Amino acid sequence: MTKQHDFLAGSNIYEVNLRQYTPSGALKDFLMHLPRLKAMGIEILWFMPLTPISIKERKGTLGSYYAASDYTSINPEYGTEDDFRQLVSEAHAAGFKVMIDWVANHTGWDHTWTRTHPDYYIRNNDKGFTERNGWEDVIDLDYSNLEMRQAMIDSMAYWVKSFDIDGFRCDMAMLVSLEFWSEARLQLDKIKLLIWLAECEDVNYFQVFDMLYAWEWMHLTKNVANGYADKYALEFLIKEYTARKSFPKRYLYFTSNHDENSWNGTEYERYGKLSQPFAALTMLLPDGIPLIYSGQELPVMHRLKFFDKDLILWTDREPLLHSFYNVFLEIRKTNHWYQNADNYILEINQFTSDSRIFSLQVGLPGKDDIIGLFNLTNEKTQFVLQNILEPGNYKNILTSDAVFIESGLDASLEAFDFRIYIRS
Repeated sequence: MTKQHDFLAGSNIYEVNLRQYTPSGALKDFLMHLPRLKAMGIEILWFMPLTPISIKERKGTLGSYYAASDYTSINPEYGTEDDFRQLVSEAHAAGFKVMIDWVANHTGWDHTWTRTHPDYYIRNNDKGFTERNGWEDVIDLDYSNLEMRQAMIDSMAYWVKSFDIDGFRCDMAMLVSLEFWSEARLQLDKIKLLIWLAECEDVNYFQVFDMLYAWEWMHLTKNVANGYADKYALEFLIKEYTARKSFPKRYLYFTSNHDENSWNGTEYERYGKLSQPFAALTMLLPDGIPLIYSGQELPVMHRLKFFDKDLILWTDREPLLHSFYNVFLEIRKTNHWYQNADNYILEINQFTSDSRIFSLQVGLPGKDDIIGLFNLTNEKTQFVLQNILEPGNYKNILTSDAVFIESGLDASLEAFDFRIYIRS
């Protein structure tokens, strides 16, 4: 196992939407949030693209973060190179890893390469720049051009060498060949051992990447919340994810991110009253990495605008869900089975025959066992526990209430309620 895999065991990622994070949207003003995020238990900071944004074909007043006009400079709206260098340095000193978003499939219409290397791009029948996925503000690069591919890797290397970043979240990674990503990782890991996250769910990309998106999980949990799927579908998919990969490769679990929030709705729109239970479940699965999006800890209750300023309204008070996330993130870091994810026990839907209650138990034999019980319905449900692997004294991790759990115990959950118990 490599050193970055050691770090990923039990870790987590926090996606930073810098534009909306502070009134200025500046790197230097984000620094004030580092102590709070550290106290919450965040370990990896992923910054949405920091590159300048194209003006030509720009959408909205500020444009898309994913329509770059230059791969090797900082968007002046965010600050300077020295500002980012300081941020990375202070983040490292506080114990964070820093990843940046990398958009390799396309650029904005007025990227510097359109003038210096127009041959780097694919062309339409009229020999003009074009794009194949219906995104009007970007144009696609030509990955049959070997010179362009090396220029792309050199651009990525700039961020590693100049700022000492720790990894890349690769946007729409499946639109770029696995061959390219393999060469990029081969070259860049020689500079520094990096963390690689792919925005895709093609299991073949585990050949290169440490993490893939759990898109299917996100869609299924939405369907469960809206009554279109049940607890057995959840069980099946969790087992499918386990079968698809080989440890220490991991899936990224989430209930929100920049795309979901802006285009498909907040987690409260998509999950309703199951938003918090499913957030808890994303953090419990031992072979995954949970993602928390900017403002979920407040929580942000509206869709953040994608192309315009739409400020997250922080206050001097501790965010409402700060402690909720902290409890789970601390458990991930302190319990043995997250560091031994090739040897854990995971039992799903074994502890009650009631079809309305999703259950799981995870842990190592006799160590740090956790039991989770989730009422997936809008009615109070009474049930009897069965097949408990390790009867004994447990503690409710959110309330600290003590309980003795064994088979035959009568239990009940209010509508959409959940309980997470850890062996005490």
